[in-house]
Amino acid sequence: MRILIYGAGVIGSLYAAYLFEAGYSVSVLARGERLRDLKQIGLRYFRYGKIQCANITVIEELNPSDDYDFIFLTVREEQLCTALISLCGNVSPTIVTMVNTTEPYAELDALCGSGRLLPAFPGAGGGFTNGVLDAGLTPSIIQPTTFGEIDGRSSKRVKTLKGIFTKARIPCQIVKDMHIWQICHLAMVVPLADAYYTTERPQEAGKDKNGMRRTAVQLHENFTRLRQCGISISPPKLNLFRLCPVGILCKVLSTVFRSRFGDRFMFQHAMKAKKEMQILHNKLYSYLEENHNKSATPNQP
Repeated sequence: MRILIYGAGVIGSLYAAYLFEAGYSVSVLARGERLRDLKQIGLRYFRYGKIQCANITVIEELNPSDDYDFIFLTVREEQLCTALISLCGNVSPTIVTMVNTTEPYAELDALCGSGRLLPAFPGAGGGFTNGVLDAGLTPSIIQPTTFGEIDGRSSKRVKTLKGIFTKARIPCQIVKDMHIWQICHLAMVVPLADAYYTTERPQEAGKDKNGMRRTAVQLHENFTRLRQCGISISPPKLNLFRLCPVGILCKVLSTVFRSRFGDRFMFQHAMKAKKEMQILHNKLYSYLEENHNKSATPNQP
């Protein structure tokens, strides 16, 4: 089983480390400073309180004939289309897109060659400390690695990917509609990221009572609008954001924002990916507005 991680940031590096530990042949495509670091000192990461090093193959370009069983695409949303187009001429059969996006997956699939795209989303977060990866997987009860075919069917490659994640001890789940799952995910994470961007002291966002209330209200509105658009919330537990009283939600959010979990999986990502999150902010609310207008317009005879 040959796996390529296309992108050597936090997410790509973490999955590369887990897959390497599980015994898979892992290559990482990197560029710039990250490429130099990987070639000079390897993929170093914290594990069990010590610095480990993954013996992976590092490449700086992908040839058309380079054949991998799975390519994990771990780039940012604004890089997604360009990356898919660049992969169009490669022979590898499956591209796993580990990216936040509101775009219809069928349209993205057409960019890289029909039938190759397998939508997914990581359950991970963290950062680098002096060039060493300091990241981890999110608890499975909160967000396991999520994936599924565009049409929701059960396929051999979905089962194979689940087996890969299971062997690598990466919590995972299969969903039938990854597009709706992604929209619901963004309805949650966009307000959380906005809370950091709209306060004077982002690292202390959990102490900003007005900010936490704005975030709670926005979460409630987002999931209420999704239901008004006829969208089934996925996963169903996210319905808590529209059902929970705003006052209680404020207190819960404040606690989460001030926790170690909040720092590792929310704050660090929001600060590193501000441009991406602002793009996703605009796309999410355009999507909600468009679908709200559609649902409010009577069908014409």
